[in-house]
Amino acid sequence: MTDRTILVMGGAHVDRRGRIAGETVPGASNPGGWFVEAGGGAFNAARNLARLGRRVRLVSPRGGDTDGEIVAAAAQAAGVEDTPFTFLDRATPSYTAIIERDGNLVIALADMELYRLFSPRRLQQRAMREAIAEAGALLTDANLPAETLEAMAAMAREAGIPLAAIAISPAKVVRLGKTLPALAFLFMNEAEARTLCGASPENPADWPDALRAVGLRAGVVTRGGRGVIAFDEKRAASVVPPAIPALGDVTGAGDSLASGFLDAWLGGTPIDEALRHGVAAAVITVRSPLAVAEEMSQTALADALSLVPPAEILS
Repeated sequence: MTDRTILVMGGAHVDRRGRIAGETVPGASNPGGWFVEAGGGAFNAARNLARLGRRVRLVSPRGGDTDGEIVAAAAQAAGVEDTPFTFLDRATPSYTAIIERDGNLVIALADMELYRLFSPRRLQQRAMREAIAEAGALLTDANLPAETLEAMAAMAREAGIPLAAIAISPAKVVRLGKTLPALAFLFMNEAEARTLCGASPENPADWPDALRAVGLRAGVVTRGGRGVIAFDEKRAASVVPPAIPALGDVTGAGDSLASGFLDAWLGGTPIDEALRHGVAAAVITVRSPLAVAEEMSQTALADALSLVPPAEILS
């Protein structure tokens, strides 16, 4: 593994998840319980990468409140170097979700206005320029403004380091539109990929060509329990996730897949095998009630990898 730091700039906030205890009844009061933890696509991936042995530094806007303290404590527990932009008079962003008994999402609300203050000017500060110059790779997510993502891509290109991104949601992935050609990888689900392409290919194996056509050089498309597809400029591969008999919570599964994939890919692993590592990391996460499994480690990843079938080469 390289000793160079992975610099993560994106969402780091508080997740509030309500889990319904019985069968979901729309339009009615459903018995259940609440769970609160730190979250955010970029932050979840950062913590997984740190637990996998990577040196990780986090930069993200934060409020001067108790929610901000939750985020700081989670970063420390995972071994992430935490260097936030703190706004003492504002609230830390939050994500509130309702989860069905089987772990699937019903609906969610994201209060992310503070991320608008992560402007391109922030990237021009001396400390940020130095952090990017010292990094071995950058990871971001679509919680940040489009103009900031574009500026980040330009700085990554100038520094000669890869920039990867997490799509977050169909509503937010469009912020990456002008940045797509500069990305080393974009991690997304089918709904987010459909937003970029304007349609869904009839054959899932056609996702790589559809996404290349809109300017994306490489990416990973998750499809729930169906085959996950990874591609770069020359090839594509698919892995079918193993069945998980005891599903904990799907929250954070895509973020952990991104971290497992990147950990392997940055180490020189081809995309088909890196995809298996990503799926294995997701297996660890969906078994856990947490968005970032405390047991995530290289040892746990190796164990989970034994459950993941070989990749199918699509092209």
